[in-house]
Amino acid sequence: MSSNRTLALKNFNGEVFYLTDEILDAGIEASRESPRKRMIYPIQRSQDDLVQRLINFLQPGTYIRPHYHPLKHATETIHVMQGSLVFFVFDDDGNLKDGYYVESGMAGSVIDIVPGVWHNFVVLSDDTVIIEFKKGPYDAATDKVFAEWAPEEDTPEAIEYLKMLEDAISEQ
Repeated sequence: MSSNRTLALKNFNGEVFYLTDEILDAGIEASRESPRKRMIYPIQRSQDDLVQRLINFLQPGTYIRPHYHPLKHATETIHVMQGSLVFFVFDDDGNLKDGYYVESGMAGSVIDIVPGVWHNFVVLSDDTVIIEFKKGPYDAATDKVFAEWAPEEDTPEAIEYLKMLEDAISEQ
C-alpha cells in the first residue's frame, strides 16, 4: 500500500458527536476520491479509547483483505447505516463458510463476531456507510491478522480475488 494515501479522516474532537448530512457528504466524497474506495472517520476521541467507534464510507470495488482479530476481547460489531454489502466468513484454509447479505433498514443490518473469525465484506451499493464498534485501545500491531491465503491490497491478485467473491455472491 502506498504510504501517501489517506487511510482515515482526523478523529472527532469534542464532547458530543452528532452525525450530520455534512459529515455524511464529506465522508462519502472522501471515499469516492480515495484510490482505496473507502474512508474511515474515527469518532472515538483517541486510539487509546477503550471502545473504538468508526464510521466507514465505502464504494463498490474496495478490497478488504480477509483478516481476524486475535485478542481475546476483540469482538467486532458492524451496523450498515446506508447501502448494502455481503459479509463473508471463512474457515482457516480460506474456504467460504457463510455469506450474509446486510442492508440498511432491514432486521439484518447488524453483524457481530467474536475474536478469531476470518472475515471480510464486499460492498454492493454506492455510498455505503457502516459504523463499527471494537474494544480498544487500538494498536495496529495487534489489531488484526491478515490471511496468508488472500492477496495483499493493491495487487493484481487482489482484483481477481475480489471478482471471485463477487461471483460467489451472484451464485447464491
